[in-house]
Amino acid sequence: MVGASAEKVWRQMIQDHEGNWGMDIHHWDWVPGVGVIALLEYYKAARDEQVIVYLQEWVKRNEAKAKRKLVINSIAPYAIFPALYRLTGDVHYKDEAVRIAEWLLHETPRTREEAFEHTVTENAEFSEQVWADTIFMAVLFLARTASLIGSRAYAEEALKQVLIHLRLLQDPQTDVLFHGWNCASGDHMSSARWTRANAWIAAGVPMIVEEIGGLVDVPDELNERYGRLMNGLLAFQQQDGLWSTVMDHPDFYREVSGSAGIAYGLLKAVDTQLLEDEEVYAIRAERAFKAIVPYITEDGIVTGVSGGTPVMPSIQAYQDDIPTYPTLYGQGLALMLLAKNLQKEQISHA
Repeated sequence: MVGASAEKVWRQMIQDHEGNWGMDIHHWDWVPGVGVIALLEYYKAARDEQVIVYLQEWVKRNEAKAKRKLVINSIAPYAIFPALYRLTGDVHYKDEAVRIAEWLLHETPRTREEAFEHTVTENAEFSEQVWADTIFMAVLFLARTASLIGSRAYAEEALKQVLIHLRLLQDPQTDVLFHGWNCASGDHMSSARWTRANAWIAAGVPMIVEEIGGLVDVPDELNERYGRLMNGLLAFQQQDGLWSTVMDHPDFYREVSGSAGIAYGLLKAVDTQLLEDEEVYAIRAERAFKAIVPYITEDGIVTGVSGGTPVMPSIQAYQDDIPTYPTLYGQGLALMLLAKNLQKEQISHA
């Protein structure tokens, strides 16, 4: 059942959705970036060579579009380059990964607290703003490139960014994360505990630690903060297994992409030993997984996914002004969770 659902989801992702911002995989930004990252995770579980062939073709077709504007959100697709180099030996993937990593280290705008400022491909600026999204969209890539070439400098920067983001975004009262931080005004803006923001870090941190663990020592602070985050998230999981789009507002609509990302993070963090009580986290992840499956249609569309958004001006705006519609990041986060469950199935049958 898991394998069949995953197959439908990834096949839907690569269909022709031209002109549909949420589902069009043929551009170069964070939306298709999350999609191709997820396709790579699916390949690791299913070992379907068609996926790797597709990813190579996708890069050839779309890479020229990457030259238009280099920002944090346009880094996301490059996160598959280290793996593609390892799988194919094509040095282009390695060279491009190093070029982009050097830009991140030396040229990307930073806030006064040294966080990567969250920059986007759209004609909009978020000066001095730190978003949880950055960890998945750019720092994951940096960690993978660090692992690829054995760069301690890249690994140290990836670790630094994770710690800065956790320090600035973590709510001391609930231990979960706010969507963003404004370094200029010194506040969390609308102070929304937005579920998908938490998912980017819940999923991204164990993926990053897996890459840099052999290059730098992961400090106790990261383990402690991440553990508090994940336990804080469990407190907001609803009885149906999902999280509301703003998690401390159970009357808000349930949001599938963030719920999938958190559940994936629970399983991945146990794998990387960031979380120790395997049984508790597995039970909660399974509850989320069972709740998410009914949101996947017969033709592989993941429903219940909130639209892309900056930090909204009010908490209520996340409910009133952000509609749900199919997106590649919704497909992707669900596919990552499906792939993790597929791996679990394979281990149990071995």
